[in-house]
Amino acid sequence: MNEYKLIADHLIYEYNKGSAQARKALDDVSFVLRGGEFVGLIGHTGSGKSTLVQHLVALLKPDSGTIYYEGADIFEKDYNRKALRGKVGLVFQYPEYQLFEETVLSEVSYGPKNMGMDKKDAELAAYAAIKRVGLEDECFDQSPFDLSGGQKRRVAIASVLAMNPEILVLDEPTAGLDPAGRTELLDMITELKETEGITIVLVSHSMDDVAEVANRIIVMDKGKIVYDAEPVEVFRHTAELEAMGLAAPQMSYVLRDLKAAGIDVNVDAITLKAAKEEILRALA
Repeated sequence: MNEYKLIADHLIYEYNKGSAQARKALDDVSFVLRGGEFVGLIGHTGSGKSTLVQHLVALLKPDSGTIYYEGADIFEKDYNRKALRGKVGLVFQYPEYQLFEETVLSEVSYGPKNMGMDKKDAELAAYAAIKRVGLEDECFDQSPFDLSGGQKRRVAIASVLAMNPEILVLDEPTAGLDPAGRTELLDMITELKETEGITIVLVSHSMDDVAEVANRIIVMDKGKIVYDAEPVEVFRHTAELEAMGLAAPQMSYVLRDLKAAGIDVNVDAITLKAAKEEILRALA
């Protein structure tokens, strides 16, 4: 992997601080993001993952601890947090609800213009970003509200890509999409990582999604990082994940059932493709 891009250093963040309802959303959270990684961030509702990603772009400030981006403390008084949000791009869950411009091109060029680009350069950046997410030319002048759910999601991602981020954080990007739309979006995100080297953080409830695309998984529970390892290693802890309200990928359960039935399969084949190959090998 490449050099460290971002370091989270002992983050603590408490909601309703000082009240009877106080609770730690982040409880001594530390990790690093390296250039070119694809990280799956998983956890049950309330685990702290959405609070964490808001800290990555300085929308929330920790009660203690800090975050370093390329060696600089993003919570220092004079730090340029507007520039940070161009380099660490956050796409919120259901981002299509935040669309507001009349056309796709004006929607995607809004961010670059807000970062200081002139109209021409902003539209050129928007054009490139729209093509990067696989939308056709005829979408450029359409209202984003006339597009399908999957297309709207792509527009929202393009709006962040137009600012040329080095880290792309996606909060539940496949939520509400049908299976075909989910697969298409994950394929597009994976291609961005492979062709452009963008560091990607995928926040998800779907173990199958992160198993398919991530090369590292961070598991959160009650504000703490419980696991930070390669997917195969994380999904060996099925009982512990289930105790947190999570699960292993579906293929893990299929392979374990086959193993219990006496078929000699490798239960670490967690993706659909790998599981298929393993079953065919065992039955050959």
